[in-house]
Amino acid sequence: MPNVNVKWGKEKYSVLLDFDESPLVFKSQLFALTGVPPDRQKVVIKGRTLNDDTWNGITVVEGAMIMMMGSADAVPPPPKTEQEEERNDSVRSDSNTIRLPNGLKNLGNTCYMNSVLQSFKTIPELKDGLGRFNQGIQNPDANQRMVMAVKSVYEMLDNPRRIDEPLVPFFMLQALHSILPQFSSRDEHGHLEQQDANECFSEIQRMLLNALSANKEHIGMDIREFFRGRYQVRQKCLECEDEPVQSTTEEFYQLSCFLSPEVRYIQSGIKEKLSGEIEKTSAILGRNAKWERNVNAKILKDVKFPMILDLHDICTPDLQEKLIPQRDAVKKEEDAKIERMRKQKVDGADPKIVKDDGIPLPFSFPDDEGSNNSGFYELKAVITHKGRSSNSGHYVAWVRMDEDKWAMCDDDHVTSVTSDQILKLSGGGDWHCAYVLLYGPRIVKEYPELKDGKENIVEQAKETEGMKTN
Repeated sequence: MPNVNVKWGKEKYSVLLDFDESPLVFKSQLFALTGVPPDRQKVVIKGRTLNDDTWNGITVVEGAMIMMMGSADAVPPPPKTEQEEERNDSVRSDSNTIRLPNGLKNLGNTCYMNSVLQSFKTIPELKDGLGRFNQGIQNPDANQRMVMAVKSVYEMLDNPRRIDEPLVPFFMLQALHSILPQFSSRDEHGHLEQQDANECFSEIQRMLLNALSANKEHIGMDIREFFRGRYQVRQKCLECEDEPVQSTTEEFYQLSCFLSPEVRYIQSGIKEKLSGEIEKTSAILGRNAKWERNVNAKILKDVKFPMILDLHDICTPDLQEKLIPQRDAVKKEEDAKIERMRKQKVDGADPKIVKDDGIPLPFSFPDDEGSNNSGFYELKAVITHKGRSSNSGHYVAWVRMDEDKWAMCDDDHVTSVTSDQILKLSGGGDWHCAYVLLYGPRIVKEYPELKDGKENIVEQAKETEGMKTN
C-alpha cells in the first residue's frame, strides 16, 4: 500500500492507497480530507482518469503525485431530459402518492449509519442549516468534515436525477471511520462489526451541532436550541432533614426511558428515569448519605411512543403556566376540525377535494428560539432494532412523510407504511423494536370561523388560500 501525494488546487495531502479496495474507497478518503464528494472528483494519475470501479491500467509507486480536480460547493443540477420529465410526471400523476425517499446501500453492517442518516433528514432546521453551511473551507476540522459528509449525502439523495436509485455511501462511511474511528472495528475475519445506532446518532448529532452552532451568524440561527433541553434538578438528603435542598440546572439532548417490568407507557418510563436515589457527601453528617434526586424538564426539545407525546406533566410549574395559551389553541384546532367534518357531511361535499384552511402558528416562545410552547411533540422518525444486543442484529429507520404516510427505510429497500404499522414497533416477539424515537414540536393551526348557511367548505378554503397569497 503506497503512500501517495494528492494535489488539489494549492493544497497537498498524503494518502495511503489500498489497491485491495475499489477506487471509490480512495475517492472517499479524498472526500474526508477535502469535502469534495466522489461524484464531483476528477482524479488523474499519469494522464489517466480514475473511474469508480477498477484500477485496471493504473500503476502507482510510493510517493507518486496524483492530481485531483473538483469543487466542494454544490453545482446546479443539469437540465432534465424529456424522458426524466415524463417519468416525474407519472410519479406526480397520482395526487395520493408521495415520493418515497431514496435508500442507502448496506456496505456490510452499516445499517446503523443508514438509519441515523435517514432519521436526521426529517429535521427541517437541521437540513436548512446544512444547506447554508459553507462547504469550501480550507483545512476543515473534524466537526466541519462531518457536516460536509452528511450534507453531501443529502444533496445526492435529493438530486432530481436520482429517482428510485439507492445511494452507495462509501464516502460517508470513510468519513465516519476517519473522524470517529471507534465505528471502524472489525471482527476476526476482517468484516466490519455492527455498531450501536444510538451511539452513532449521539456522536453525529454532537458534531453537527458543534459545527453549525459555531457558524450561526451565517446560518441565521443557533441550531443547538432546537435540540437542547434543560433539567431543573432538586436533590434532598434522605438521612438529614437539616441538610438544605440543592437545586441546579443541567442540559440534555435526549430523554431516556427507564425500562422495568412495571413500565408500560413511555411517559411513565421517562418519569421514572427523572427520579431516584444517589449517594453523595452530606456536609452536616460529615459522611456519605443517601439523597433523593428529582428532575423537572424545562424548555424541551428533542424527546423520546405515541404519535403525539405530551410532556406537560414533567415540566416545571412555571413552564406549565407558559404552555397554557398554546395548549388552548390545540383544543380550538381540534374543535375546528370537528366542525368542518360536521359541515362537510351536512353540505354533502366531496371529502377528497376539501382543503386544509388552517394557518400554522409559531411553535416556539418569542424569547426562546427552538423551544416548544405547547408541550406536545409529534413523532417524526423511529430507529428500530432486531437482535439480541445493540452491537448486533439489524437497524431500520421509519420516517414520517405525511400525516398518515410513513416510509420504512431498510437500507436500500424503501417501502410505504402507515401510522398503525409504526405503532406496532413497541417491542415484543421477533418484530422490529423501537430503539430511538425522534420527536419534533407539534405544529398547531389556527382556523377561521366557518360561514353560516349551506356554503361549501371548499369555497371557504379557497378564500383563505387567496388571503395567504395576497
